[in-house]
Amino acid sequence: MTDSLTVLVVKDQVLDVVNKLFISTDRRDWPAVIGCFADTVLFDMTSMTGGEPQTTTPLQIVDGWSQGLRDLVAIHHQVGNFLVTSRDDEAEVFCYGIALHYLPTRSGRNTKRFVGSYDLHLKKQKEFWHIDRFRFNLKFIDGNMNPEWET
Repeated sequence: MTDSLTVLVVKDQVLDVVNKLFISTDRRDWPAVIGCFADTVLFDMTSMTGGEPQTTTPLQIVDGWSQGLRDLVAIHHQVGNFLVTSRDDEAEVFCYGIALHYLPTRSGRNTKRFVGSYDLHLKKQKEFWHIDRFRFNLKFIDGNMNPEWET
């Protein structure tokens, strides 16, 4: 793409999808989260969970996230430092990300923080961009590490 306006429009459209993914996750708006993904997604959380990247569906991703986040009082994702490259109907996004999970506990250790970056790939399908590759690159986890959150 050589037209500067087109480049900016594509970047804006792509970042709208990325931001919608994280905002919708925090709101637990699972239908909106599903809408951010392509029909199949190469999903890679191995920096945090081990194993291998999996090709999966948006519904399977949302099932896992909704179950894992169900008991939390609040979720907050903050992403930024976006680097976007696009060509034709494909785009790649790199960004930093912080996720905070909040659950009040007797000890007062109420928050778990995940810090890392994301590598996302999007494809344009029928005028809309969808994430078809999602990789989280964990730098560190901090805060309450108790899996039961000491309720």
